[in-house]
Amino acid sequence: MERAWEADPSAAMTRRLGRSPEELGTTGGETGCPDVWELDNGDIVVIGRDLTDSYAPRLPAGVTLAPDERLVVIPRITAAAAKADLPDA
Repeated sequence: MERAWEADPSAAMTRRLGRSPEELGTTGGETGCPDVWELDNGDIVVIGRDLTDSYAPRLPAGVTLAPDERLVVIPRITAAAAKADLPDA
């Protein structure tokens, strides 16, 4: 079965959406940086903590994860900072 959307692993990260983790105080700069980036094809990359194993057994009805998908959690401040850079549609 073909998917309606497929991630393009050759797409390049072109610009940060929102402010840097350093500006938001969400990193010490050494062990991870929650972040949101736009790719050159318009898709979005989210860098966060992989909590797939924690959430998989308790996903709400209608929410599914494919075997090659991961559930990533980022700080609320990171998502809020990226909001202004995201298109409405």
